[in-house]
Amino acid sequence: MESPRLLDAGEAALVAEFGATVDPAIHDRVLALDDALRSAPPEGLRETVPTYRSLMIHYDPLVLDRDDLAARVLALAAQPASARAGATLWTLPCCYDPACAEDIGAVAQATGLSVERVAALHAGAEYRVYMYGFAPGFAYLGGLPTELAVSRRATPRPPHPANALLIGGGLAAVGTFPMPTGWYVIGRTPERLYAPHRPDPFPVAVGDTLRFEPIDPATFADLERRAASGEIVAQRREAA
Repeated sequence: MESPRLLDAGEAALVAEFGATVDPAIHDRVLALDDALRSAPPEGLRETVPTYRSLMIHYDPLVLDRDDLAARVLALAAQPASARAGATLWTLPCCYDPACAEDIGAVAQATGLSVERVAALHAGAEYRVYMYGFAPGFAYLGGLPTELAVSRRATPRPPHPANALLIGGGLAAVGTFPMPTGWYVIGRTPERLYAPHRPDPFPVAVGDTLRFEPIDPATFADLERRAASGEIVAQRREAA
């Protein structure tokens, strides 16, 4: 098994890089190393941050020697990786009506597909949550159908609504806060992937699987009210 490339990120962080592509097998190795370090953390380990292809490891250099940490990382990374135990399958309601999908027409035009086909392709796929980043609860996903692999915009569009379903650069994402973006808004879910008032502000974990269930605007409005009151409106079940 190929060893990860180790990169120093300043004097208090080490990055273990496993590859250069969006690949479930690479991500499994990232999560396996993350799990191993979390289950038996060396003294001085501060935080681990998984991404698509790498794990950033923050540590206290006055407590944990860099070379000792590197040796431990390489030894743990040599162990066989498997999908993270306890991963959850989530089904998020999603409205693809143009009222909630401001850019779906632009994506249809760019891909040569109908608006209905764009929605069907997006809703028919299964997505892995690869990482959080950019903003609280902003989930980066892999698994977007190749037919929807449009490039990101050359310039950002005005702020998208909260909880928008985004695509761009061959990837998918779920946004949480309104903000300008180069991605395309092709839907909106009433579910909150970041809800600070809940006991668990981030209900969806890295490594979980997402599906999207199309709903009409009336159902969206009803679920939006329920989600705003704190209810989790997505369906969840433990993966087999």
